[in-house]
Amino acid sequence: QVQLVESGGDLVQPGGSLRLSCAASGSGFSINAMGWYRQAPGKERELIETITSGGSTVYTDSVKGRFTISRDSAKNTVYLQMNNLKPEDTAVYYCNANIRRFSGRDYSYWGQGTQVTVSS
Repeated sequence: QVQLVESGGDLVQPGGSLRLSCAASGSGFSINAMGWYRQAPGKERELIETITSGGSTVYTDSVKGRFTISRDSAKNTVYLQMNNLKPEDTAVYYCNANIRRFSGRDYSYWGQGTQVTVSS
């Protein structure tokens, strides 16, 4: 079993910054990609940014220039640096990992979510 543990959510004022972390633990797997999604009240979960094992990134336009994803492959950890936060960034942020078991099958796992609130 793979577990994802997120941290870093908080209440922050508009224009502020936060860094989210997500660590994958377990055994018998390698990581294809990790990423961040968010879900605001009354809205569907949306992709923010993902990063592959090769370092390729995909992100949504609404966070371009403000959010940056990075990873520490040795620690199976992905980070999301969020700058110039806006009230519309308020949401529960979820970590996702697409992993490959040594059996060759791919699986997707989700973290429990961490709340980010941007408000004055």
